[in-house]
Amino acid sequence: MKNVYLDNAATTQVHSAVIAKMQDALANSYGNPSSTHSFGRTAKTAIESARKTIAKYLNAQPSEIIFTSGGTEADNMIIRCAVRDLGVETIITTKIEHHAVLHTVEELKDNGSIALDYVDLDEFGNPNLEHLETLLQKDNSKKLVSLMHVNNEIGNKIDIEKVTLLSKKYNALVHSDTVQSLGHYEWDVKAFPIDFLAAAAHKFHGPKGIGFAFIRKNSGLSCMISGGSQERGLRAGTESFHNIVGLEEAFKHAYDHLDEEKAYVEGIKKYFIERIKAEIPEVKFNGHSGDMDKSTYTLVNVCLPISEEKAMMLLFNLDIKGIACSKGSACQSGSDAGSHVLNEILSKEDMKKPSVRFSFSTYTTKEDINYTVGVLKELVG
Repeated sequence: MKNVYLDNAATTQVHSAVIAKMQDALANSYGNPSSTHSFGRTAKTAIESARKTIAKYLNAQPSEIIFTSGGTEADNMIIRCAVRDLGVETIITTKIEHHAVLHTVEELKDNGSIALDYVDLDEFGNPNLEHLETLLQKDNSKKLVSLMHVNNEIGNKIDIEKVTLLSKKYNALVHSDTVQSLGHYEWDVKAFPIDFLAAAAHKFHGPKGIGFAFIRKNSGLSCMISGGSQERGLRAGTESFHNIVGLEEAFKHAYDHLDEEKAYVEGIKKYFIERIKAEIPEVKFNGHSGDMDKSTYTLVNVCLPISEEKAMMLLFNLDIKGIACSKGSACQSGSDAGSHVLNEILSKEDMKKPSVRFSFSTYTTKEDINYTVGVLKELVG
């Protein structure tokens, strides 16, 4: 049996250079970064170097990079503090955001902190920008628009620059969950006035448990976690030094090798699409995941022509064959409710069929794809 990992949208294999950097940090740089002695200063210097590295690739200022435990914390920090500190009264989002955003805005609505509006989606899961403009015009409340750049389940890319400029026309703040985007696409935060971004290292071959928020300078946000004065006073707690230097190494690798690695993974995705179409002609691609121009190059989400009875055992049977993939976000894998993303865009008939997300990295090979498509063909029968 072959072991094939095709769940890179959930998490990625950590690069060997990242592991080496983290091991060195754990062994030799164990001082508390807040301490004033040489051990602490060494760790603090490395953290600030990591901040500068990340800022350089985003064309941001180092002070605009705030380290967090990951994308979920970054999203929560930005949204909750924007309501508390910046007077946001209305949040505009979609029903297919990551639950780090959806559950946060729903809770804020339920406790009376905000009004909540959802942008209409087309049949592929794209937000209707005309409807977004209607919502922006609806009243004079202070608004935050929160739309993810790349959807983590169906891979759709939105024109985040266009969304930002439209929102700014009506003086709205703009946040984007870029967890599936940063590390895979170039960003220049000076090119257009987006206010907030969220990132997680483990989506681009870094360690789990570390990420960052981009928070535009002079935003007015204050801390969500109280305690010490770490992270410019915005995020108290002793910094996870070894994870931060691992994040830096992964981020640096991602952008220093972006063109070549993107070309390779694009080739893998194209090959997967060609092979599955040839072997299972009835396959459907959810959202725009089968379109190389309108979706991320890192994943596809396919609806397979399998009966409802067979569908229940599909992921189990793929796992038995050594293939790791997902029916949606790993964050909701324990839920039986099904994908909230697919529920918004698929017909009732297609919702009865199994939809599976396959996601790729530079570690994925054409042999992996051949094996996986062969197993799928056998299971479809």
